[in-house]
Amino acid sequence: MADTKQEPDKLIGLDVGGTMIKGLLLSPQGEILAEETTPTNDDGTSGWRDRAKGVVTKLSQVHAACRIGVASPGLASPDNHCITSLPNRLPGIEQLNWQQWLGAPYPVPVFNDAQAALLAEVWRGAARSARSVILLTLGTGVGGAAMVDGHVLRGWLGRAGHLGHISLNPDGPLDIVGTPGSLEDAIGEHNVVKRTNGRFKSTRDLVRAFEQGSPEAADAWLASVHALAAALTGFINILDPEVIVIGGGIADAGPSLFDPLNKCLDRFEWRPGGARVRIVKAELGKHAGAIGAAHGALLRARAEDH
Repeated sequence: MADTKQEPDKLIGLDVGGTMIKGLLLSPQGEILAEETTPTNDDGTSGWRDRAKGVVTKLSQVHAACRIGVASPGLASPDNHCITSLPNRLPGIEQLNWQQWLGAPYPVPVFNDAQAALLAEVWRGAARSARSVILLTLGTGVGGAAMVDGHVLRGWLGRAGHLGHISLNPDGPLDIVGTPGSLEDAIGEHNVVKRTNGRFKSTRDLVRAFEQGSPEAADAWLASVHALAAALTGFINILDPEVIVIGGGIADAGPSLFDPLNKCLDRFEWRPGGARVRIVKAELGKHAGAIGAAHGALLRARAEDH
């Protein structure tokens, strides 16, 4: 008997963030066909779930027979069935069965948002077709995800890829998860005022002053970039990526970030046979989570067919 199963002809990716809920309708090739967004309004209730459903409903009206994937902060279950842990944010998301909530005819896989962004950059972005990739998002904190030999690392509880919480100083202060002297505290936006003794209120201000030749800004900024390079060196030695993708708002510093970072890596990186890891800026921006969730749904559909 002939196999009648077919590739999904449309995909929906839903990215549930703390500020905005974003949804995309895509073709199986990754072309964006429609977009819907709405404020999350995380007010301590589960009302955000209705808004998320509304985004999917509007996209489904464009094309009803879709596979759906969801990206969210938090720890995703090993089977990508739900978010298992996200304390003090988005009430009602933990253990939420998205297939039931959305009334979907197919399973709805759920991904940590950084892992979804990694899937997106490998599928349609800066790491296209690579099989061993690290992604870092440098913003208020430092998020991350890792793919080795084509497999996104998830680990026992879903903690794999939380690269911002690597320890760079065992005697440093504890970060939000208890890591001493973490990468997140070395370069994240959340503590730039503290790191610069109150001289700069944001990373944007710090980088601008660095570009204008301020010695104080250079000391603070280059110390953060040095810490990032040290962390990347460790990740390279452990995971052996072919490319590292850097996204988030701090990546918008452009050459002010990437030039000194590459100079540090010229000193630090182990390069057998002269091979060097490519350091690239993420390409997909605000769409990365939704694109990655949609791609995850496509991969789930393909797995079900085999």
